[in-house]
Amino acid sequence: MNYLEIVGTLVGLLYLWFEYKASIWLWPVSVIMPAIYIVVYYQVGLYADSGISVYYLLAGIYGWWAWLRHVPGRQEKLITFTPRKLFMPLFVVLCLVFALIGGILATYTDSTIPWWDSFTTALSIIAMWMLAHKYVEQWLVWLVVDVISCGLYLYKDLYFTSFLYGLYAVIAFGGYLRWKQLMNVTE
Repeated sequence: MNYLEIVGTLVGLLYLWFEYKASIWLWPVSVIMPAIYIVVYYQVGLYADSGISVYYLLAGIYGWWAWLRHVPGRQEKLITFTPRKLFMPLFVVLCLVFALIGGILATYTDSTIPWWDSFTTALSIIAMWMLAHKYVEQWLVWLVVDVISCGLYLYKDLYFTSFLYGLYAVIAFGGYLRWKQLMNVTE
């Protein structure tokens, strides 16, 4: 039994709660959780997931800053829809990151699932950036990541983490609805 995985799962549940509530406290937790999972993922050969955890650490700092950035008359950044003009650039970034990471993993590592690992990593990069900007659709991107990741972690015998991501998938849908509701309240 991997006790570090269990601790990471518990911290992940706390993160999920704060994200669902659109609480700024999700950001400090989003620095702790990836620090744990860098090790957990590396131990089972999920190298892109391990690497993305470094990104999550940095994105946690950026997200915290972005949510606190002062807007006259407001304490925090408002939840909004993703501007349509960003769809194509986000798709291009997704494809480039997917191809780059997948190629590296397939060529230079012993990863048994390089392309799936790369896909969830590339989508996670996009979703985390969207979260930092409080775009409501980030929940839909996370939903795809969570469903695929749940299966990958089962495949890698990370049962607690698979459970966590299964729960993330369920909550992602509810989070999307909740954030849309919060948008209407603040308008």
